[in-house]
Amino acid sequence: MINKILVASTNPGKLAEIRAMLDLAVELVGLKDFPNIGEIEEDGQTFAENARKKATGYAKATGLWTIADDSGLLIDVLRGEPGVKSARFAGITGDRKLVDKRNIEKVLRLLKDVPKEKRTARFVCCLCLASSDKILAETQGTIEGVIIDAPMGENGFGYDPIFFVTKLNKTVAQLASDEKNLISHRGNAIRKLKPLLKQLLKQF
Repeated sequence: MINKILVASTNPGKLAEIRAMLDLAVELVGLKDFPNIGEIEEDGQTFAENARKKATGYAKATGLWTIADDSGLLIDVLRGEPGVKSARFAGITGDRKLVDKRNIEKVLRLLKDVPKEKRTARFVCCLCLASSDKILAETQGTIEGVIIDAPMGENGFGYDPIFFVTKLNKTVAQLASDEKNLISHRGNAIRKLKPLLKQLLKQF
């Protein structure tokens, strides 16, 4: 019987989102529960490759079924950047709030003279569930929006304060967590994963 699944992230916001949305009778733990495990390098060319690499790598290292995601922001006028480099776009690591701030500043600098109608973008999330010997399931979710010229909102993380969802007339950072989960790229990917995971758990 599977009673514990690893979410391959040290990001508490991401872990909380996945816990809330999967809502299964299985304990979800994060990478902070395994401080001695080395970090798996995300050097894939796509979100799906990185998610696969993390899920299979951490599953082998821990013996636990592992859910890994790779997600990020694709801005059309920047030819898909920041893309797979979304988390490290500004080239710094360390304090997450500072990293987010610098990443946002770099995006806004690159879009300084770009008119609103050309600031179309999307968040993409690829999820992979793996055991120590195989990939069990993969899903993908997206959300469309535009990049505004100054941050708005205090919720969320990453690029949420500058990603404006036109149909809601709000940035993702202006949404409550339950509102965000209903429309977000990760929420869409998790909703697709949940029935697959439920089915798999019945088999073990």
